[in-house]
Amino acid sequence: MSRYSGSNQAGRVIAIVADIMAFILGLWILMYLLDANGTNDFVQFVHDAARWLASWSHDLFTFDEQWARVVAGYGLAAVVYLFVGHAIANRMHRH
Repeated sequence: MSRYSGSNQAGRVIAIVADIMAFILGLWILMYLLDANGTNDFVQFVHDAARWLASWSHDLFTFDEQWARVVAGYGLAAVVYLFVGHAIANRMHRH
């Protein structure tokens, strides 16, 4: 067993958490674009979670079309979480 296995495992956990966060954001974008039923409990849960995750970016852009604002704002958050999460995980894996 390697002396670095703990940091490798922590890196994997960070990458998985980043993937889950990006998945939730991507799922909300898909649900929004497909006009999912907003009264459905699962749709509400995904929207609430995505809104919380993208609280810093969801109204960052001022496109005329609402769908473009949703895709850009929530999509930016998903990309940032993936990039930062995997960068941290890779950094931990190397040390």
